[in-house]
Amino acid sequence: MKIILLHDVAKVGRKYETKNIADGHALNLLIPKGLAIVATPAAVKRVEKMKAEDTVNRKIQEDLLFMNLKAIDGQTIELSEKANEKGHLFAGIHKNEIIAAMKAQKHIDLLPELIELDKPIKEAGERVVDIKLQDKTAKLKVVIKPAA
Repeated sequence: MKIILLHDVAKVGRKYETKNIADGHALNLLIPKGLAIVATPAAVKRVEKMKAEDTVNRKIQEDLLFMNLKAIDGQTIELSEKANEKGHLFAGIHKNEIIAAMKAQKHIDLLPELIELDKPIKEAGERVVDIKLQDKTAKLKVVIKPAA
């Protein structure tokens, strides 16, 4: 069955790709969960339009971030997470938590792929996270305080 992916799906493909998938996998998993749609001519046109809009929005967001990269450099955001007495966090800090904190505290939207974080942060304290856009890099200080 020929489908168009609406989200990135592990071991299947990336968003907006057209794939030939086994009927059972498409009908029982991907389509009911809203991860894909059947690739009809009308759906292909609709997805092409969505892809173009997504590209334009991403470009606008990158341009805004490029202009604000100097403003981000050296900024500090604070997060409060549950931790044990040794400072080890119960849940790691991922890119999405950093993005949400940046938006809430500094009113700046970031894309997850711009944040260079090899693995989740699992200890309280200060960390410097790189935000890389094209050939420019900004340093963002993330302060993680253990919650009471």
